[in-house]
Amino acid sequence: MPSDRDASSRRARAAARARQAARDLARGRSIRDVRKPAETAPPEPPAAQGPRLRVLVVDDHDVVHWGLRLMLGEQPWVERCLSARNGAEALEHARRWEPHVALVDLFVGEESGAQICEALRLHVPATRVLLISGAGRISPNAARAAGASGFVSKDLPALDLARAVRDVGYGRTVFPPSDDQRAPLLTQREQEVLDLIALGATNREIAAQLYLSPHTVKEHSSSLYRKLEARNRAEAVVRAQRLGLLA
Repeated sequence: MPSDRDASSRRARAAARARQAARDLARGRSIRDVRKPAETAPPEPPAAQGPRLRVLVVDDHDVVHWGLRLMLGEQPWVERCLSARNGAEALEHARRWEPHVALVDLFVGEESGAQICEALRLHVPATRVLLISGAGRISPNAARAAGASGFVSKDLPALDLARAVRDVGYGRTVFPPSDDQRAPLLTQREQEVLDLIALGATNREIAAQLYLSPHTVKEHSSSLYRKLEARNRAEAVVRAQRLGLLA
């Protein structure tokens, strides 16, 4: 009959295997791989054998922020994973640590991720930027104009997202395929109204700034919605970003 010592030893070994399995899963290996003996485990991809990277995560959403840091911190090619919750913190950390790549949300609170990208590239040009978003979109042309080396969706599987961060850190660019959609031709006034809508201005505020009547602003807004195939302000802004009409 097994002794208490034997049972305790088995539990300890089982706990150790469970911890190792959790670490392996965090590094992107499958359950099937975790169950294989160590000598049959697949080798690390060649890119993981390059220099280890310092990564800066810039996001103001607590759950996303924590999840990205946890996922990236477990990657063997990450030397250090830093975090910032606004543009000022991002710039401060970038100047101090000189990260190889910054993962920047397209909307960080009230700040524009594209503008944060521009500031990082201006003050710490060695840091490459990968823009990321769960809802909004930005065209490859607009992202490149801001200095970004890529744009990906938060809907990507964790391993694909990690691979995109690594690729940008190693000097590559990561952009989704173009959707072959052409931006509609806007009048100068429509573009001015669109820019102010994107900044959150009300129709009355837009009218005051452009010296127009609220009725005229409403007409320009309706024309914008029609051209952008949008039902409201939020859809118009997202659609305009996707088509490169907003920086």
